[in-house]
Amino acid sequence: MATMTGVMPRVTGEIRETATWSIVLSVLMMIAGVLAVAIPPVAGLAVTAIFGWLLIFSGALHVGYAWRAHGFAAVLGEIFLAVLYAAIGIYTLAHPVAGLASLTLAIVVYLVAKGVVEGIIALTLRPLAGSGWLLFDGMLTVAVAAMIASAWPVSAIWAVGVLVGVSMISSGFSRLMVSIAVRRLVS
Repeated sequence: MATMTGVMPRVTGEIRETATWSIVLSVLMMIAGVLAVAIPPVAGLAVTAIFGWLLIFSGALHVGYAWRAHGFAAVLGEIFLAVLYAAIGIYTLAHPVAGLASLTLAIVVYLVAKGVVEGIIALTLRPLAGSGWLLFDGMLTVAVAAMIASAWPVSAIWAVGVLVGVSMISSGFSRLMVSIAVRRLVS
């Protein structure tokens, strides 16, 4: 038992230190989210640039997959995908406003699909308590998608930045609350 007495304070200290760093990062995430909401065109273009680079990276990975593929059709398919990913990524980086407009439309499609699926799940779970909230969330999601789509292409200026900013604020806040709870637990 003598060895455990030295371990617990050290573990508690490490948990406290980790929670402190998590609190700091949570606050920084919320600040970044507020900035994204405050200047959504900049945030949207930043997201578009990251997306472009991810597409180029994915294209490079498909070259690696082609190297490992078996059979002419598989190699050709992977090379085709590599060129397609890289071309779209390069185009997105070269034309960030067009990339942002395309990304905005992709988000609209995603939100509609998400809202419809949530609505179907809510109707399937209808007798259960809380299913109305799921239906409400689905309807709200479709309404947000309709709002963004109806203002497109102008909505491209603000939609991606605002959505990313709100998500960062929400994620930062929830992480902050968990980190504070963990810190209180070990104090």
